[in-house]
Amino acid sequence: MAKRTLPDPKPAPQEIQRVSTPDELETPVLSLSQLAWRRFRRHKMAVAGIVVLVLLVTYCILGTMFVSEDYANHTDTSLRLQPPTAEHPFGTDTTGRDIFARTIYGGQISLLIGLTAMIVEIFVGVVIGALTGYFGGWLDSLLMRMTEVVLIVPQIFLLLVMAKFFGGAVPNINILGREFSGSVIVIILIIGLTAWPYTARIVRAQFLSIKENEFILAARATGAGTWDIIFRHILPNSIAPIVVAATLGIANAITLEAYISFLGLGVRPPTATWGNMLEGAYNYIDQGIYWLWLFPGLLILLIVLSINFVGDGLRDALDPRSRAV
Repeated sequence: MAKRTLPDPKPAPQEIQRVSTPDELETPVLSLSQLAWRRFRRHKMAVAGIVVLVLLVTYCILGTMFVSEDYANHTDTSLRLQPPTAEHPFGTDTTGRDIFARTIYGGQISLLIGLTAMIVEIFVGVVIGALTGYFGGWLDSLLMRMTEVVLIVPQIFLLLVMAKFFGGAVPNINILGREFSGSVIVIILIIGLTAWPYTARIVRAQFLSIKENEFILAARATGAGTWDIIFRHILPNSIAPIVVAATLGIANAITLEAYISFLGLGVRPPTATWGNMLEGAYNYIDQGIYWLWLFPGLLILLIVLSINFVGDGLRDALDPRSRAV
């Protein structure tokens, strides 16, 4: 019988594979901000929105270096309804004012209204949402019933009624050498004080979810106070949906201001906004005078779309359940 030979237990030299060391397998650890930025960059429309938003803000700020506010408000009926030319790139309006100059200063007011109304909305919404979500009980029932009352009333209807009665009650104000119509303050307060229920419900849901986590129970066990738990532990962990709500709140405020200004109940002249520049433009649509509505309407469209895209990108980037890196 032929003698059987056992295979060599030692592997052939060419079969030996090099094992990577732990240091070579280690990948760089990304911080939360780096991870969020990487996710945000993958959202192409959000990046495009950031670019458009920066360009529009630059247009409104740096444009004041080339045209003055007096020129933007200067009327010359001999130049009324002039089409776009080299001297007036966006044409002139019904009183001969330069539309290009008015879009610069009107954009500043529209952005101011959007930002400040958002601050009012977020402040009221976060305070009420935090109180109801953390304490619960009768306070939760009382504040949530108040929130539902505000939600029941149509925001547009409330804006129109309050703007009608209070729009002319506030005198003009002077800030940093510029005179603003008092209706600007009224519009900011009306929008901010009617939009907060959505933010309040978001914050309340976040607080209800987070306050039962183990690290909150540990903070209570170590003797942390109520306000310390709210502002140092729960609120920072709820910042992602608040940032998204704030971003979208700016676009909502600009749209609402444009809506009521278009109806003649918004910011009063001579203060320009992109919204009140559209007032009366519909009377000339069938006459081919397109520049009255095209340029301010296009600017409103661009800034609202860009802010919404940025808000969508932030929502995806700050979502802890997102796996996109």
